[in-house]
Amino acid sequence: QPPRPCEDYWGEWKHCRGLRHAFHHYYAHGELPSCGRWREDYEACRAWERHRAAAAQVPPGLLRHSPAARGCSYGEGYAPVWTLRKRPPPDWYLPLDQDKPN
Repeated sequence: QPPRPCEDYWGEWKHCRGLRHAFHHYYAHGELPSCGRWREDYEACRAWERHRAAAAQVPPGLLRHSPAARGCSYGEGYAPVWTLRKRPPPDWYLPLDQDKPN
């Protein structure tokens, strides 16, 4: 049995292909999202519902490993933009020097 209903995979595929998501993903990661895996998961889920296809459930099959693989790899490989501080700077309470020239 698939871990999620097939309509969930279809909805995720439609969301992934949407203009708003593609724009956000391109802005955040510099590349368009790859949505083919959601479509493959949907087709494997439908194959399981129709014929109880063994290809959709065995270890190299799509549905068992796909959501975990997508969730774990999302965001990896991106370095942080700035280093995080352990504590605030010592003069954090002073007014900003906006009026002074550099």
